[in-house]
Amino acid sequence: MSAEILQGLRVVLVETSHPGNIGATARAMKVMGLQHLVLVNPRYFPHPEATALASGAEDILDRAQVTTDLATALQGCHRVYGTSARDRRIQWPVLDAREAALDVVQELTGGQCALVFGRERTGLSNEELDYCQVLVNIPTAELYHSLNLGQAVQVLAYELHMATLAKPADLPAEDSAALLEAPAPKEDMEGFYQHLEQVLRQSGFLQELRATRMMRRLRRLYDRARPSVNEVNILRGILTEIQRWATNSRQKGSG
Repeated sequence: MSAEILQGLRVVLVETSHPGNIGATARAMKVMGLQHLVLVNPRYFPHPEATALASGAEDILDRAQVTTDLATALQGCHRVYGTSARDRRIQWPVLDAREAALDVVQELTGGQCALVFGRERTGLSNEELDYCQVLVNIPTAELYHSLNLGQAVQVLAYELHMATLAKPADLPAEDSAALLEAPAPKEDMEGFYQHLEQVLRQSGFLQELRATRMMRRLRRLYDRARPSVNEVNILRGILTEIQRWATNSRQKGSG
């Protein structure tokens, strides 16, 4: 598969504290053929240290998109991969770096994807991981697990480059049914999740004590289903009819 496929991938850094890590990320990206960097609320950018550490990849920094929130950074992506080293109470699908790279390359044939890295000290929050369909883990030796941000980006960028050189037989098999319609982009899915939560709260099904965990489980369910834009519109139409029915029932009851 041609390395040009990686042009559809954006690398997203969330609230990076050290500008040198931004520069190191740009260098790691360029040497492996990645071009699109998105920064969510960086503490310092632009910054001379970022430029110095980029070392020949200043063009990546010049083109970098800066956003105030993760949702904006992910607009237009149909598949989002979040990096995480921690176990989570509600399980996301988890791939190691090599498996994830092969999966990303395959998914890029259907549209834009994003690879998201969290803060240097705390990584991505559970709320931010809700935007991701897959978690990516970099296996390390048992005695020492610590990778800095630039190193993590370099490892994954290398695996992505190698994945573009893989033989077709090495790539994950595509679900033929999934090829009929492209999955809905993240902004469409987020609109659906907000609508679903609203209806579930109005119905009384979603109680505050379990709301966060229940919605997280429902996200995982629909992420596995990977509905198309048309299917999301159908689901939202159903939710709208439920709301209309509930409103009419209340009006009749009060009359």
